[in-house]
Amino acid sequence: MKTFSLIGAAGYVAPRHMRAIKDTGNTLVAAFDNNDSVGVIDSYFPEADFFVEFERFDRHLEKLKRSGTRMDYVSICSPNYLHDAHIRFGLRHGADVICEKPLVLNPWNIEALRDIEEETGRKIYTILQLRLHPAIIALKNEIDNGPKGKLHDIELTYITSRGKWYYTSWKGALDKSGGIATNIGVHFFDMLQWIFGPVRENTVHVGTHDRAAGFLQLEKANVRWFLSINADTLPEEVRAKGGKTYRSLQMDGREIEFSEGFTDLHTLSYAQIQEGRGFGLDAAAPSVEIVHEIRGARPIGLDGNHHRLAALPLAPHPFESSNISRYKNNAT
Repeated sequence: MKTFSLIGAAGYVAPRHMRAIKDTGNTLVAAFDNNDSVGVIDSYFPEADFFVEFERFDRHLEKLKRSGTRMDYVSICSPNYLHDAHIRFGLRHGADVICEKPLVLNPWNIEALRDIEEETGRKIYTILQLRLHPAIIALKNEIDNGPKGKLHDIELTYITSRGKWYYTSWKGALDKSGGIATNIGVHFFDMLQWIFGPVRENTVHVGTHDRAAGFLQLEKANVRWFLSINADTLPEEVRAKGGKTYRSLQMDGREIEFSEGFTDLHTLSYAQIQEGRGFGLDAAAPSVEIVHEIRGARPIGLDGNHHRLAALPLAPHPFESSNISRYKNNAT
């Protein structure tokens, strides 16, 4: 049985990590979050120690280490911009680290982590759960075994509605979340480059506070993508049924169905990490590079090579008109 601690226990994704720790037969001994709404811990590890001050959490882990309780893993579900600092913290405590995506916000952060990984002799893993989805694995096998030199047409659409809370949280701050493409799209970009090969062209058509759209030319595919957190961009048939999320991946006009099968992917990720088959820095690097380029690009507008939903009317920022200009000239 392995010993875990958790940084970021109150967030949306933290329960998936708690469940994965439990379902792989391990134990969570300590958790930290500066928000104390963490009653979910009772469903998994009610005996775990919990801290709302990082310094006390650090001191507790140090006491455990000196008393002979070795921390095997530190799991990280904190805000995106804190990932690299919390990864370094885990490595310096002598633990391997499992970090939610995006692993970091910038490519140079990965290079810095390579150095400390080598210095400490510990390993960094990230969660790239789409690589473990049966439908996505089947698609990769199809492409790997398909005609050489064929360039596929891909349309990726992901709309996941978010309310006004999003813009007052860290997720609505470009410098903390990385913007729409990073916060809700990084695992899709990882999946696409994993299946269809490295990037040859990366163009952004639209980048605002609530959506991003662009074009990727990969080695084996032309990809038109659209990401949004605005419910008004949902297809009419989804809205009519009260739906809040729409996910679509089409290849050469054929729908690739992968809406189901997500329930146990974090648990499978944890199991593979403990077997030495997790996704490390090299696996995380390409998608970090893609979203970093998207964030820094100036949207060019509609050029005829855009995703069909990129032409939807843009929406004002729900709070401050001054924020609209902050996003207008930056791809998220």
